[in-house]
Amino acid sequence: MRILVVGSGGVGSAFAMIARRRSFFEAVVLADLDPVRARSAAERTLDARFTGAALDASDRAAVAQCAIEHRCTHILNAADPRFVMPIFGGAFDAG
Repeated sequence: MRILVVGSGGVGSAFAMIARRRSFFEAVVLADLDPVRARSAAERTLDARFTGAALDASDRAAVAQCAIEHRCTHILNAADPRFVMPIFGGAFDAG
């Protein structure tokens, strides 16, 4: 399982700190509009399975591209609810 977490703020970074203790996944990509925040959240896990990526959650095509690029099998929306539809659409487009 390869997970794309859209949003690296409070919810996304909390997910990462809990998930790092689990073995059910191969990789997690923490994505955020601010690439520094995404990388920082990934680095705080001290786990090589986590990486950071820049992503505009309002851009359906960008969500799909990020998911495809990182070969993600699952997408977790940890962003503001106003981004539900572009994230859902991007997930659908990525397959």
